[in-house]
Amino acid sequence: MVRYLRAANVKDGTLDLTDVQSMNFTPAEQNIFALRPGDVLVSEGSGSLSSVGASAVWRSELDGMVCFQNTLLRLRPRAGVDGRYLEWWARSAFGSGVFASIASGANIYHLSAERVRALPISLPPLEEQRRIADFLDTETTRFEALASKRNSQIEGLAERELALIADMLSGGGKSGKRKPTGWPWLPEIPAEWSTGPVYAYFSTELGKMLNADRASGPDQRPYLRNANVHWYTIETDDLATMDFSANEASRYSVKPGDLLVCEGGAGVAEAAVWDGRLQECYFQKSLHRVRRAGPTPVEWLMYWLRLAKACGVFEAEGNIATIPHLTGEQLRQYRIPIPIDGDSLVKRTGEEIAKLTSVRTKLRKAQTLLAERRQALITAAVTGQIDVSTASGRRIEE
Repeated sequence: MVRYLRAANVKDGTLDLTDVQSMNFTPAEQNIFALRPGDVLVSEGSGSLSSVGASAVWRSELDGMVCFQNTLLRLRPRAGVDGRYLEWWARSAFGSGVFASIASGANIYHLSAERVRALPISLPPLEEQRRIADFLDTETTRFEALASKRNSQIEGLAERELALIADMLSGGGKSGKRKPTGWPWLPEIPAEWSTGPVYAYFSTELGKMLNADRASGPDQRPYLRNANVHWYTIETDDLATMDFSANEASRYSVKPGDLLVCEGGAGVAEAAVWDGRLQECYFQKSLHRVRRAGPTPVEWLMYWLRLAKACGVFEAEGNIATIPHLTGEQLRQYRIPIPIDGDSLVKRTGEEIAKLTSVRTKLRKAQTLLAERRQALITAAVTGQIDVSTASGRRIEE
C-alpha cells in the first residue's frame, strides 16, 4: 500500500494534501509511478473545460514514497530544461486555454499524454529559463499578496452583512425587556415579539418535477431552477422550458414579491425575491416558492435563511447528507422570530446590505482583472513576449 495523488489533490499552482489516499502498487509499478521532487502534475480529466489541465509541482511535501494515479499526467523535465520553468509553462498552458483546446469528451473532458506530449514549448537557454522562473516567482507573489488582501476585505464585508442580519432578527435596536428564544445562534428577541413556525406566516409550494415528457410537451414555458437562484439575486439568462398546462398556472407560476428558496444542492436554502422581470415564469421542483400570508414580509424569512445557513443550523439538525436538501416540511416547521414592524426593519437592513453588496461586487471584479493580468504575465514570460530582465521589479497597480 502506497500513498498516491489524484486529480482532486491538484489545484492551479497548489497541491491540496488534506485527503491523500493509498492503494496497492507493486514494486514494478512503484518504479514507474513514484514521484520525484520537481515533477509537474497535470489534471487529466474534468467535468469542466475551465478546470481540465490544472497543474502543480511535487516538492516532496510528504515523507516516504508517493505515487500518482491515472487521473493525472506527470511532466518530468529532461536535461536542458529547468523544472521551475516547466512548472510555469504548464500553468500558462492551463490558464491560457491551451490544455482546454486539446481536451476531448462531452460531459467529461480528457487530456491524453500523447496530445500533451505533442504540444510545442518555447525553450530558451537554460539560464534564461531560470531567470523567467525567478521573475514569475517574484511577480506572482505580489499578485497573490494583493489578491489575499482583497479576499480579506470580501470576507470582512460578508461578516458585516451577517452581523447586520443578526442584529435585525434579534431586534438589536429595540429598547425594553427581552426574552430568550432557546436558539444559541439567536438567543434573545424583544419581549413583545413572537416566535412561530414558517407555515403560520407564509404559504409555501414546491415546484413541478421535470421529466422527459414535460421537457418536450406542447405548452413550453420558461421556469426557474436552483441554478438560477443565489442570495438576493435571480439570474434569467439561461432559463429552460417545460410543459405547463393552463390549469397549472396558479400552482407553479411566480409573481412579483414571491420568495424562491433552493431546495437542494450546494446552494441549499439560498433565496431571492422574484421581481417580475418576465411577464410569465414558472418554477421547478428544485425550488420552494414562499408567499406572504400575513404582516411579515418574505424578505424577513430570506434574511433568516441567510443567517441560519451561515450558523450551520441545517447541518446541525441533520439535513445535510451526500446531497443536502431542505424539504417542504422542514421549511414549514422551522420556527422563526416574528417582529411587530417587519417591513421597516427589512427596508433598513436591505439598504445597508445593498451598499455592502455594491462594494463586494467591485472587489470581485477587481479580483477577476487581477487574475487575468497575472495569467497574461505568466504567458508572456514563458512565450518570450517580454524581456524579464527589464520587466523585473514592476509594481502592481492597486
